[in-house]
Amino acid sequence: MTHFGFETVSERQKEQKVGAVFSSVAESYDTMNDLMSLGVHRLWKDYFVRTLQPGSKQGSPWNILDVAGGTGDIAFRMLDYATDIQGDLETKVTVADINADMLAEGKKRSLQTPYANSDRLKFIQGNAEDMPGIASDSVDLYTVAFGIRNFTNKQAALREAFRILRPGGVFACLEFSKVRNYVFDQAYKRWSFEMIPTIGQLVAGDRDSYQYLVESIERFPEQDEFKSMIQKEGFIIPGQGYENLTGGIASIHKGVKPI
Repeated sequence: MTHFGFETVSERQKEQKVGAVFSSVAESYDTMNDLMSLGVHRLWKDYFVRTLQPGSKQGSPWNILDVAGGTGDIAFRMLDYATDIQGDLETKVTVADINADMLAEGKKRSLQTPYANSDRLKFIQGNAEDMPGIASDSVDLYTVAFGIRNFTNKQAALREAFRILRPGGVFACLEFSKVRNYVFDQAYKRWSFEMIPTIGQLVAGDRDSYQYLVESIERFPEQDEFKSMIQKEGFIIPGQGYENLTGGIASIHKGVKPI
């Protein structure tokens, strides 16, 4: 058994229920993240990509896998950084997502970028816990942004990330986390549980999906616990292992596969 928000369900039920949530919110994904992050998710994503410095000014281009990245938010940013900052026109990003509706939204958005229909950007449907189509030791950078808390078996996904990455490759995760300041935490929880589902009903006509998303944040492991989960799969943790953003509303976690 596992959890769907605060509800206890079977693993199969969770996968189905999470799929229904993201099919429901695919077209209003930015609105959803605006509500969940108090509007700063775009700044977090920009910063996340800057910390990774994707692409290469010299040497081999990168092979990047962005998991649960259906709408392309992170993939487009990484390709922009590689192209505009690194001068790298060959680094490639594969976007993997279990949800066909999210992938369809990403493909539609990609038409507004220079990368549509190029070999630098690819969309595939797949489950992060088991990706047989991705070869072992083949990826330089594995990213997952605001996705891993929805995985049915997070430890299995981390194990698969380790398999996929090349020695020296980096696992990087941006996810909602635990606010450290008690007063700020209480204020954010009040906003989350009292306002977000109501606004979700008004804006998207979907209270239940937004209620789940709020509960999924509360269920997600706190920073040190998630760091330990990453270490358990064999990753080397640089420094503290995570960086809190906006007081811990979100955190960036990183792990390096040993050479």
